[in-house]
Amino acid sequence: MIILDKALQARAEEDRPIRVGLVGAGFMGRPIARRLVTQVPGIQLVAMSNRHPDKAEAALRDAGVEPTRADSVEAVEAAAEQGRFVYTDDPHLVCAAGGIDLILEVTGAVDFGARVALDAIEHGKHLLLMDAELDGTVGPLLKAKADAAGVMYGNVDGDQPGVIMNLYRFVQGLGCQTKLLGNIKGLQDPYRNPTTQKGFAERWGQTPHMVTSFADGTKVNFEMAIVANNTGFTAAKRGLYQPVVPAGTPIEEIADYFPVDKVIESDGIIDYCVGASPGPGVFALAVNDDPVHQHYLDLYKLGEGPLYCFYTPYHLCHFEVPNSIVRMVDFADAPVAPIGGPVVEVVTIAKTDIEAGATIDGLGEYLTYGEAENHVTAREENLLPIALAEGARLKRAVRQDEALTFDDVELSDRVINGLWDEQLRHFEGQPVPTPRG
Repeated sequence: MIILDKALQARAEEDRPIRVGLVGAGFMGRPIARRLVTQVPGIQLVAMSNRHPDKAEAALRDAGVEPTRADSVEAVEAAAEQGRFVYTDDPHLVCAAGGIDLILEVTGAVDFGARVALDAIEHGKHLLLMDAELDGTVGPLLKAKADAAGVMYGNVDGDQPGVIMNLYRFVQGLGCQTKLLGNIKGLQDPYRNPTTQKGFAERWGQTPHMVTSFADGTKVNFEMAIVANNTGFTAAKRGLYQPVVPAGTPIEEIADYFPVDKVIESDGIIDYCVGASPGPGVFALAVNDDPVHQHYLDLYKLGEGPLYCFYTPYHLCHFEVPNSIVRMVDFADAPVAPIGGPVVEVVTIAKTDIEAGATIDGLGEYLTYGEAENHVTAREENLLPIALAEGARLKRAVRQDEALTFDDVELSDRVINGLWDEQLRHFEGQPVPTPRG
């Protein structure tokens, strides 16, 4: 991203910063605010919104500035013009304010995030998400709405989907053909819940349900669904292969744990592994059919093939968000964005036996976990996307590890449910995107 620092330097020298509104002051929002305020000339964080405004105020104060509370669109606009900092509990003030170039949504809340996304697009703001669950559910529709409004839509670099897409573009640029894009996890247990993850969450200042969504596999399946929607790659099977390897296995050896022939014959699949090193990084398995280039790949220590492993040994989340902002605003290059309609969904699987009449809880809770499934298959089987499951009432008893369908539930009244229906209508009759490049 060498060119990005030059673009930001030019903006700083010319006093024309990219003006950003940040929605969310949680585990990711706080360090993002600190980065933007203290370390990134060329980007001006104007306003920070959070449902509990004292947290937004504290995040800005911790970054070394003296913010004031904004209770009107005009107050946000004045702050943008005067180079001041404001906070609010109303994200609409930030989305509607003139002078804001980009809205960065980092709440991780699907329904709330959907409202913010629609508001930002309606008011002509570029929209950058750090919300895999929202993007992995209705990202294709939000991208289509952003295109129609003449603004950019995408997910951030630094989180795994963005790092995977950087790696994918790098590998394609080498003249290799990517066959598998993957994530490296250290733990996978679909039956984890907020009680089992409470201690870990407290240690790192996270919420138990967030940590649970990492541990039970829901989050990584969302991340890989996003990659699928950005590339046209598909799921080889529901829940992916997800090989569990001996702890510390070098990622260079990971091809041995996948069905090599099936991977090579595919048009491109998404997946992840558990236990390989370095974690938590990302990897790509690719082929190159030219014997001359194969000779040089072997010389350069990538082995004899047929699958060559490329990897990035880390993902740095909030540290790389500024790169995402300048890529989107100055170069019209969203780090991650759907290329058409949905390719892969994340469907609802029972984490335990559930009785009829129960109300389904949220992501990373006690009753369900999510698995990636191809959109075509999911619609043929009428499977329930897990982002729609929260608040739904179960019509019948289900057994542990059973996939839930729309017929099994009465949905609650949520914005995300309506957007899901609209997405189906919007892409009805259109072919599912196929792998690009």
